Amino acid sequence: MPKLSVIVPFYNVQQYAPETLRSLRLNARSDFEFILVDDKSKDETPAILERAAESLSDVARVRYIRHETNGGLATARNTGLDAATGEYLTFLDGDDWLAPGYFAELVAAIEGMGCDFVRTDHVQATARARSVHRAPVGLRGAVLNPRDAILPADRTTSVDYAYAWAGVYHRRLLDKGLLHFTDGLRTAEDRPWIWKLHREAESFAVVSLLGVFYRRGVASSLTQIGDARQLDFIRAFDQVIEETAADRDADKLLPKAVRTYCAIIAHHLSDEAKWEPAVAKELRTRSAAAIKRMPQDMLGEVLDTMDLRRSAKLRRLRRRISTAKAAA
Repeated sequence: MPKLSVIVPFYNVQQYAPETLRSLRLNARSDFEFILVDDKSKDETPAILERAAESLSDVARVRYIRHETNGGLATARNTGLDAATGEYLTFLDGDDWLAPGYFAELVAAIEGMGCDFVRTDHVQATARARSVHRAPVGLRGAVLNPRDAILPADRTTSVDYAYAWAGVYHRRLLDKGLLHFTDGLRTAEDRPWIWKLHREAESFAVVSLLGVFYRRGVASSLTQIGDARQLDFIRAFDQVIEETAADRDADKLLPKAVRTYCAIIAHHLSDEAKWEPAVAKELRTRSAAAIKRMPQDMLGEVLDTMDLRRSAKLRRLRRRISTAKAAA
């Protein structure tokens, strides 16, 4: 069994893939497994990966898998999880890169802690600018209960730091069905995933380890494109609400899920200029329907405690629902 499986999906990243692959080489060990998944790229990414799979095989175990149809990041990660054989698992996106030796430190951290998963900080890279982003857990290097890290509802917590690649995960989580993503989600795929992980895993830790460089501002990234695929955040958060409502601690955890959902809706509504006109209309319609589906008493409490700018946007949507009902 390999010590670590690294799952790396790629889609139309010919400009960035060489740097990603070079950083994998600088992290390779004979007991590491690199699973390169091409999600039906239309550019030169597949040719780059074919060459890399051959050249990397002298320093690590490598498997190259190519999708026949494009399924999105969640589906590509699931393909990698199905193929992974390592004792520990981690992720990297095909346009990001790593500091040399990072994976060895990551494995040493989780082996030393003996917990289900470990979360790390990361470096955000926008053009030439670099900024450190910390996992929002103050206590470092101690084994904690993941459920306790979901709250408080009115602060940024561990479930808001949803980056799957910012950490490493024991194989027992995969065996329990906790590491797969909701198939077909095109955006916000990390959100139901991180919530399930924190509700159902037994232990985790956060370590002050920097090694992942997360590239922002990539033109092909869905965060830069205002098309209908971004609306998958509604499907993702509907899943968070539904699963959290069924949890044994729903009365404690659900306000956090509702508040986060509301904050994300308000964020997208405030960024309407980037959306295609038809998609912007669909965003408003589907967001209004999402607000209607939320527990209304809990929603009212959340809106009362949010800042005025965001709560005003959401209240307008809520009034639109009430007006439409009255007219009907």
